[in-house]
Amino acid sequence: MTATELRHDWTLQEARELFELPFNDLLFRAQSVHREHFDPNEVQVSTLLSIKTGACPEDCKYCPQSGHYNTGLEKEKLLEIEKVVAEAQAAKQKGASRFCMGAAWRSPSKKDMPYVLDMVKQVKSLGLETCMTLGMLKEEQAVELAEAGLDYYNHNLDTSEKYYSHIITTRTYQDRLDTLDNVRKAGMKVCCGGIMGMGEDEDDRVGLLVQLANLPHHPESVPVNMLVKVKGTPMENVEDLDPFEFVRIIAVARIMMPASHVRLSAGRENMNEQMQALCFLAGANSIFYGEKLLTTANPEADADMLLFKRLGIRPEQREQCASEEQEEEAIAEAVEHEATRHMFYDATRESA
Repeated sequence: MTATELRHDWTLQEARELFELPFNDLLFRAQSVHREHFDPNEVQVSTLLSIKTGACPEDCKYCPQSGHYNTGLEKEKLLEIEKVVAEAQAAKQKGASRFCMGAAWRSPSKKDMPYVLDMVKQVKSLGLETCMTLGMLKEEQAVELAEAGLDYYNHNLDTSEKYYSHIITTRTYQDRLDTLDNVRKAGMKVCCGGIMGMGEDEDDRVGLLVQLANLPHHPESVPVNMLVKVKGTPMENVEDLDPFEFVRIIAVARIMMPASHVRLSAGRENMNEQMQALCFLAGANSIFYGEKLLTTANPEADADMLLFKRLGIRPEQREQCASEEQEEEAIAEAVEHEATRHMFYDATRESA
């Protein structure tokens, strides 16, 4: 079978037709595409740490970190570098290959940049891939992060351009696209996806995937989040998204962006094992691993490893680390012995 062509000219109609396929046909097609580009039984394992929590000036209606809503989340300052490095080391020992750091900022300030750059350098020195999400980036900030060794920058589009103003008013869709462009020009890889179940319709889901797939370069990572409804946010009572619809989104993302890692991100704690298994079948091949995603719950780490074992899935290793005996042993140990219930941090409790 020849490798699926990477396209950047998807039409809304073509994407709609994928969504309208019978469920079994869609999953078969997505899994066939997936096997052309990835080992179907490997899943990338990443760990996410909140390095600065709460008091964000943006008004994203889904976000408990927004300073516009009273969600009971305590404001926390930027973590000390030593604490971040210790968390990264713990994550590596438990099998993570990528360490992601998130700060609740509109954009990083000049005074915080030196600390952020040092975090990147020190985490990178552990042999982990590094990813950050810090809000909007100016061109010069992107260059600084790239020079420090940052591998990935996360900046989600969240939803379609048409629906965007229903979700966020404090920054524009173009602001987000400009940040993605700055990241690309600086030479970093892009992590960019969206959130499903925010009251959008199918056309909005189609529109988001078309926008992502038609970027000049597909994002190397495409996080697909299911809304976590947080009390105190404007979206605490939004109607639940149908699970089969979510699996369809994963499958269509896989077909349209065949060489990208498609990540199951926020909302996994509300997915049963069968739904997660369907997502892996549909082409999801990346997860966040640990007990917290910034401020919301995530399936416990030992449960993830147990599910991997039951499905015959193994954590994906970084190519440059594949020959390192320590890395192999750490990953094998995490899979075989599952680990303990408290092996990862609670971001809302431990951050400072």
